[in-house]
Amino acid sequence: MDMSLLLWGLVFGSVGMGLFMYGKKQGAPAPLVCGLALMAIPYFITNTILLVATGGALVAVPYFLRA
Repeated sequence: MDMSLLLWGLVFGSVGMGLFMYGKKQGAPAPLVCGLALMAIPYFITNTILLVATGGALVAVPYFLRA
């Protein structure tokens, strides 16, 4: 386990929790689903570069899918 992997997991998990709470409160499905995914991906992805790329894409999805 690499220290950078742990820190990126903490960052994406925290952002995911914020998106999840926002999506639940507003009734918006895109932040809700992206928040759940951001909280879950650090458990399954063990490559730091792939984690950062996937997390960055998931953070950007609610921005581009807002109505």
